[in-house]
Amino acid sequence: MTALDTPVAVAATVETADVAPLRAGVGGRARAWRAGLGAAGRRLLGAVIVLWASLTLAFVALQLAPGSAVEALVPPTQRTPEAIAAVTAEWGLDRPLVQQYLDYLVRLAHGDLGTSYQLQRPVADVIGSQLGPTIQLAAAGLLVAVVLAVVLAVATAGRTWASRVAGGIELAVVSVPEFWLGIVLLFVFSFSLGWFPVAGADGLRSLVLPAVALGLGIFGVLSQVLREGVERSLEQPYTLSVRARGVSETALRVRHSLRHASLPVVTLLGWLVGGLLGGVIIVEQVFGRPGIGVVALQAAQGRDLPIVLGIALLSAFVYVVVNTVVDLLALVIDPRLRTGGRS
Repeated sequence: MTALDTPVAVAATVETADVAPLRAGVGGRARAWRAGLGAAGRRLLGAVIVLWASLTLAFVALQLAPGSAVEALVPPTQRTPEAIAAVTAEWGLDRPLVQQYLDYLVRLAHGDLGTSYQLQRPVADVIGSQLGPTIQLAAAGLLVAVVLAVVLAVATAGRTWASRVAGGIELAVVSVPEFWLGIVLLFVFSFSLGWFPVAGADGLRSLVLPAVALGLGIFGVLSQVLREGVERSLEQPYTLSVRARGVSETALRVRHSLRHASLPVVTLLGWLVGGLLGGVIIVEQVFGRPGIGVVALQAAQGRDLPIVLGIALLSAFVYVVVNTVVDLLALVIDPRLRTGGRS
């Protein structure tokens, strides 16, 4: 010990050595918090932009469509100048479009979706009353698609002739529109065999055919992507060690290869939400089911602007939520994404 190595200096050195890792740990956690808050802020900003863009496009599209809301509100036999002027003033349709748009944004910021022109009811009540059957149909259709895709992909991946047959099935179901598939299902299973009801939303039996018609188109895309992922996974070196442990081929595919192949499918599901929402509208019409699709079609035909804008906002919100859930699932499936791809 030198003259400078006094007990106080030594104690200070030891204290610095002990505190340094703690400070580094605190700094690392602070940086992680800042990075997390930044990511959350960017995602929130992106969600707001998506909602605003959907709302604006729906507003512009309805204004460019032929006809007017006044013509839809006033029957042809009652279209006198006085009646048209009264309806126009009542709903504020005599104001400039920019002012109507800005007024709607202000009301929306206060949680007011407006009142339906046709139904004379708050838009939130109209959409809320029809949301349940649509959620049931969308969830059932997605379940049908995922189950069929997993079964077909796991059963046929890596088997030449089975893969070719599966590819033909996938191409066929993707090529058939939902309305045509729905008509065929109705003719065979409702009109001919009488196994399922023709229309309505009463019980589980009335949900089977609409869910199949909605899910088959999505199933074709998911199955193709999932089968290719399983085939690539089966070619990886880890499968040799798994087989060496005596694991059966089915267990290898289900427990190991399926997880490795599921990340692209989960990502694809986020993009398929738009097609799922569009398919719901068609399927609800074909099978005579209540839901958002029927309301959206009637609102578009009657130029019911508040309803159209409310449904556009709902669709954009669902899209944002589903893609957020997809991103979180991707982190669960592949932990490497949490560290930027570092193992």
